[in-house]
Amino acid sequence: MRVARTLVRALFIGIVTAGIIAPATVASAAPSPADLQRQINEASTNLEKIVEQYNKITEQLKATQASEAALAEQLAPLQANMDAAYSVVSDVAVKAYEGSPMGTGAALLEAGSPTALLDQLSALDRIGRQRRTEIAGYEQAKSQYDGQKQQLDTALANQTAQQKELDAQKTKINSDLQNLYALRTQAYGRPTEPASKSNAVPPAVSGSAGVAVRAAYGMLGTPYVWAGASSSGVDCSGLIVVAWGAAGKSLPHNAAMQWNVVAHISRSAMVPGDLVFYVGLGHVGIFVGGNQIIHSPHAGTVVQLASVDIMTPYGFGRVR
Repeated sequence: MRVARTLVRALFIGIVTAGIIAPATVASAAPSPADLQRQINEASTNLEKIVEQYNKITEQLKATQASEAALAEQLAPLQANMDAAYSVVSDVAVKAYEGSPMGTGAALLEAGSPTALLDQLSALDRIGRQRRTEIAGYEQAKSQYDGQKQQLDTALANQTAQQKELDAQKTKINSDLQNLYALRTQAYGRPTEPASKSNAVPPAVSGSAGVAVRAAYGMLGTPYVWAGASSSGVDCSGLIVVAWGAAGKSLPHNAAMQWNVVAHISRSAMVPGDLVFYVGLGHVGIFVGGNQIIHSPHAGTVVQLASVDIMTPYGFGRVR
């Protein structure tokens, strides 16, 4: 009995002690700098994937809008043709209603002589052929119009769906961005790196590639802005759009789409101006020589120089 009471007392003391000590241990625990950096890296990678998805949808939406404009332009003459054909058919119907010759019986009754009968039958045949041609023209115009209109309606429906998806993506990005800024504030005391101008001198590169490289150098220190593609802020693929845009090349604002339009090359073949892709086509930078790229890493950072091997490259591409 004494042994049982001793065991109960010991168990009770253990529980109370655990209840007192454990919360204090949890409360005093704080993530280490390494843990914070790991969380920041993970959050940045996930956010960049969502940003690139947003950019892809934006590019698709631009394509849909271009198709819509082209279809609308095509519909205008088709509508005019259909209206003209409809007017002709309506005119034929009105003439028939008002008593114009419409058949061989009427021609026989109205003919005053064999010669007049032949003339009226010939005229009737000519009117019939003309009427059939006009009706066929109307039907053809109507068929073309309906086909084009259906394509336009489909494009509009796709555009509406894409716009809704964009709105959902924006909400997700802004929410994740606040979480990332909170982590950066905890780790560095501020959510973002300050914008700054770089004194780095670009290498001497000729041609359009040289223009792109110099434009990329001019962007050093520019803040990361998701979906950005201007001197006030860029994301990774937006930087490429700006750099090569200065050289007169129009590239889609999405890393995966950029991969699809460049010539794929080996690492040993790279020259300044070529593109380096990472993270399963979720990130991209521009090669500037000396085993370096210029890229816009992720939210909270600025455009900067980095080693080609900052991450394992997915592949290499040359703008055509």
